[in-house]
This record gives sequence, structure tokens and C-alpha cells, in this order.
Amino acid sequence: MTRWENYLSTAEEIILVYDGELPLHHFLKGFFKQRPFMGSRDRRWVSQLVYHYYRLGHLWKDERAVPERILKGTFLCESSANELLQFFRPEWNEKIQLPLAEKLSILSFDGDVKDIFPLLSLISEDIDADKFAYSFFTQPYLFIRTRNKKQGAVIKLLEAANTTFTAVSNDAIALSNSTKIDTIITDKSWYEIQDLSSQKVGNLFHAKAGETWWDCCAASGGKSIMLMDKEPGVKLLVSDVRSSILQNLHQRFKEANIRSYEDVILDLTSPVTNSPVADRRFDQIILDAPCTGSGTWGRSPENLYYFSEESIDTYQDLQKRIAENVVQLLKPGGSLIYITCSVFKKENEEVVQYIEEKTGLKKQEGGVITGYEEKADSMFAVRLTKV
Repeated sequence: MTRWENYLSTAEEIILVYDGELPLHHFLKGFFKQRPFMGSRDRRWVSQLVYHYYRLGHLWKDERAVPERILKGTFLCESSANELLQFFRPEWNEKIQLPLAEKLSILSFDGDVKDIFPLLSLISEDIDADKFAYSFFTQPYLFIRTRNKKQGAVIKLLEAANTTFTAVSNDAIALSNSTKIDTIITDKSWYEIQDLSSQKVGNLFHAKAGETWWDCCAASGGKSIMLMDKEPGVKLLVSDVRSSILQNLHQRFKEANIRSYEDVILDLTSPVTNSPVADRRFDQIILDAPCTGSGTWGRSPENLYYFSEESIDTYQDLQKRIAENVVQLLKPGGSLIYITCSVFKKENEEVVQYIEEKTGLKKQEGGVITGYEEKADSMFAVRLTKV
């Protein structure tokens, strides 16, 4: 068996046993750990083939021959000559640099993008359905946000390491997803790994020194670090339902040299009036709500493959409950910044409408943040004010 046949066979083996319960990158890590004889190049090739398979979304999902679907995915997702494709489908490899639309035509695709993303009727209206669906064939960039006016120094280190990059703005840099950024920039206070669309959410953070801010679903704290970089004089409270996540936040804050903040473990599905912060009132609340994560599926395409539509309603109910709960602690004139990394209108515009109707808050600015034209995630972020 040739090297290429072995790679294709191993990728098929993974796909046939993988059930979507674990994130694919975790599953692959465990799979390769049990096969120490596979070198880094072998692991890289096999992983790429598996991701090519899932990047097709639901396109040809009923294809009985898994290897054939892997090869189609490779043809569509790659843009330069591919040795494995040359071995199995040299006629495709010769045309691999053609535009995506022409390659799809070669594979007799009829142009119905619902075959890729069958839930397009459920996405927010400001999202271009075709561009969003086709974006699954492209691996998003790794984005970093430079801090403390270190962009120039970071760029010098990237250039010295012969690393390909694009400076997107004064503090955002796009890199290949495989870039080992921590080996190039060893001082973690110089940058944060943060998707470009997530960085744009910061445009809604109109912070003033002395204001009280609550990042109520803080997770690992990326939005809070961005807030503190914009206005270090705010008084910050972070909370999450999981103590382990807050431990990760503490480590990340330490690396970012952020020391002045409070933290508390809170289950925001329970009445906030019975919580340790019941007597507090905040100028601004960041609600980065639990969601389907559908705007990030370009990084984890297995989620589209295994996704159940019923989950959208489950998340919407959770988002409504949390939002209605936390706004009780908002000062008059204060703002709620509602954020999801979802593309579904049930999690986005419909939740904002619910917040307005139930709480009296009014939308001031924001909406969909489309990332598909910049190889970034797509998100939704709105600022609502308590009038």
C-alpha cells in the first residue's frame, strides 16, 4: 500500500468511528496518541483529509464511498497542487487552481447551497447565504490582537521568523491557522489570540473610567481583556457558572498583567436577586451568551455535520432567561451588550426583540458581524440601553 493509500484509508477509519460527541481536534489527538508510530507529517496529512470531508457540510452527505467524498473535499478545499490528489485524481489536480464555482461545476454541483448548509432559511437576513455556505471550504485565519502598542515589535518577530502574515488593522494581524504563535512571540502580554470579528465587538464598548462593568458569562475572559485594554479604569466583575473556566480566566489575566478585578461563580439561569451580586448595580453588562456557535463552524465543520436543529430553540430559551435575569442589575441609562457567535436569527434578532419587549431596553447599535469575506468567524453583537 502506498503512502497516499494509507493516508486515505486512515482518514476513512477515523470518519467511520467518529460520532461528533467530542470536538474533532480532541478526537484526533486521542486517535494519534494510540498510534505513536505515525509521524508529524502523517498526522498532518490525515487530519487535513478528515477536515476536508467535514468541510463539505451536507454536500454529498449520503455518498456511500467515504474515500470519494474525501477526495472531492480535497479538490474543493485546496488551491495548489496536491500530491495525494495527483495520485488518485490527476485530472482534478490539474484544475485545482480554478475558482471554486468552476471546480464545483466539474463535480456536477447544481448550485443549491442548501446542500452544503441546509439551515440557510434560519440565518440572519444580513448574512449572504451563498458566501457563508461557500466559506466552509476555506480554513479561517488565526487572528491575534496586539496589546500595549506592541504591533511593530510583533511584526518584527514575525518577519524574523519568516512567517506569512497580514496586518489587518493597527492591532489585528491575520496568520495561517497552523502558525505556532507562542513559539514566535514568547511574551504573552504582547498579544491575545482573538478572532477578527470578536475584536470588532469592542467597537460597542463605550467605556469610561470609574464605570462598573460586569462580564456575566466571561468564559476565559477575552472580551474583558479587550475592555480593560480600551479603558483600564473601569471597575470589572467577571462571572461564570464553571469554576474551572474561571481558573483559566485567572491564568489568562495573569499573563495579560490584569490584576484589578473581581470574580464570582454564578448560575445565571437562577434568579439573580438571590445571588451574591443581588445588591450590585452596573453601568454596563457584557452578555456573551451561550449559543450554537454556528458562526465558528468554519473552524469546527464537524459541528455542522452532526448538528440538530432542535438545539437552536434550546439555546434561545437559555439566552432569553439569562438576558432577562441580568438586566435587573443594570443602572438606569446603562447598557447591555448582547453577543453571540451564532448566525441564526432565533439566537440573534429574535432574542434582541424579546429583550426590548420584556425589559424596556432599546437597541442603540450593532448587528451581524460577517467574517466570511475576511476568513474570520461570523458573530452578532448589539448594544441596548436602559431608557
